[in-house]
Amino acid sequence: MSDQSLNSKNTAPWQFWIDRGGTFTDVVALAPDGRIVTDKLLSENPQQYRDAAIEGIRRIVRQDPSSYPSGQPFIIKMGTTVATNALLERKGDPTLLVITRGFADALRIGYQNRPELFQLQIQLPQMLYQSVLEVTERIGADGECLIELDERAVAAGLKLAFERGIRSVAIVFMHGYRYPAHEIKVAELARQTGFAQVSCSHRVSPLMKLVSRGDTTVVDAYLSPILRRYVNQVADELQSINPAANQLQFMQSNGGLTEAHRFAGKDAILSGPAGGVVGMVETATAAGFDKLIGFDMGGTSTDVCHYAGAFERAFETEVAGVRMRAPMMRIHTVAAGGGSILQFDGARYRVGPESAGARPGPASYANDGPLCVTDCNVMLGRIQADYFPQVFGPGADQPLDVAVVREKFAQLSQRISQATGRRSGNGDLL
Repeated sequence: MSDQSLNSKNTAPWQFWIDRGGTFTDVVALAPDGRIVTDKLLSENPQQYRDAAIEGIRRIVRQDPSSYPSGQPFIIKMGTTVATNALLERKGDPTLLVITRGFADALRIGYQNRPELFQLQIQLPQMLYQSVLEVTERIGADGECLIELDERAVAAGLKLAFERGIRSVAIVFMHGYRYPAHEIKVAELARQTGFAQVSCSHRVSPLMKLVSRGDTTVVDAYLSPILRRYVNQVADELQSINPAANQLQFMQSNGGLTEAHRFAGKDAILSGPAGGVVGMVETATAAGFDKLIGFDMGGTSTDVCHYAGAFERAFETEVAGVRMRAPMMRIHTVAAGGGSILQFDGARYRVGPESAGARPGPASYANDGPLCVTDCNVMLGRIQADYFPQVFGPGADQPLDVAVVREKFAQLSQRISQATGRRSGNGDLL
């Protein structure tokens, strides 16, 4: 090998590809010398580290701190479920919806779809916005200003919401997708008031249909602050590992990558699963296959997709009861994963939809968690502790705990026998 090629290899940057799931975070790294290095750790382990993705990078680099040149940035590409989990658990930022007067309940009413025709008690999804500010304004479909914007009333309403602790605002006016003058003015007033996140429908989803456009804008305002905090946290901690200007990109729901500062709530819902689809297609097509069914079972959910020569995308999707109009990979998700909790309600066996997540995780994770699907596979020998990473227990350095799985299944067997008066053929469920 020539001196020039050696020098070129030595100055190559570290590259990291990270999948931060709800239970595990996987890190694949390409070292400057061409080595492939991997690491796997629990996504949530606050006693050991603040963020799993950064900890994975730190562990890999720590193995050979002299392997990257001084001042050479890291290149990091990440898929994350931070936005997905916040939406599922309704843990976004308190949000104010600013909408044309007379349409305060438009998003709640929605399209009045009946997915379950014979369901007598309809459970409406919880709305993401905390309060509504109706604004006196109206621009017609032809662009004519029918009612002037009442700026004084808007400013007063924004100030009141700000004093109540709301810092995110979603602005959705009747024909704002085409004539955004009033939305732009209200956005200026919101920023002057001090709102940190201002999402306008003409920028988030500049399309017709008030309901889906409004829902998409609310999602963006609701989730973007969480993403911004997470991105800032990752960027700050990266500086402690490598002070260079690192290149950080995130996977979007449509399967494309974006710069960290452009990563927005409406584009982050399927950030994690979308990376699995792209990886499946690249791997399978390299092997000569062009008709695929993808099955991605994680700790919290299972994602299924298919591919027949082109990526399938949906442009209007409902996720966790929220309508969104943004390009996303067409992925079917069910709440069943390795962390789905096993339950006995006194009459029948149940699995999920509740999940033990990464902390405490399944019983075999040695953090006093409940029995889960993973524990079934451990019990049956389908998962071998010897071939699993030792990242469990209080010190994050223990193997899967097979003994505690057997003990908890024995306890479950006794409880079921007491409740039903029945035993299996060998006297218990084991």
